[in-house]
Amino acid sequence: MTEFTPYSALIGGAILGLSGFLLLLLNGRIAGISGIFANLCFNFSKKLNWQICFIIGLIIGPLLTSPFGFSLPQSIDISWPAIIIGGFLVGFGSRMGSGCTSGHGICGIGRLSARSIIATMCFMSSGIITVFVIRHVLGV
Repeated sequence: MTEFTPYSALIGGAILGLSGFLLLLLNGRIAGISGIFANLCFNFSKKLNWQICFIIGLIIGPLLTSPFGFSLPQSIDISWPAIIIGGFLVGFGSRMGSGCTSGHGICGIGRLSARSIIATMCFMSSGIITVFVIRHVLGV
């Protein structure tokens, strides 16, 4: 288990908030990752330059921050089938909830959207319950 470092969480949160604010201010768009990715996959008729740059930034971000001591986990202790099933469930939930955690949790709450506040409360509650059941009920 890795050690919690509040400074890196604070810096990351500030960068996420600033980037979401700048995307809304400069482009009039919400920084919802699931919507941006879905547009790249399924909406070929639109101009997608900013979406492509956004996804590339998500991919190269960890590489750019690694010289400053930030890193991603080197291994994941979950099987590929579990990762794939989890990905499908997240995608389904994002479609069903009309957005993902970044769209609702970062941008929606920042805009004081009642729908986003309720959606964030739902997915945070679901996550807390899931972790409790997996760790304390099932003992995994």
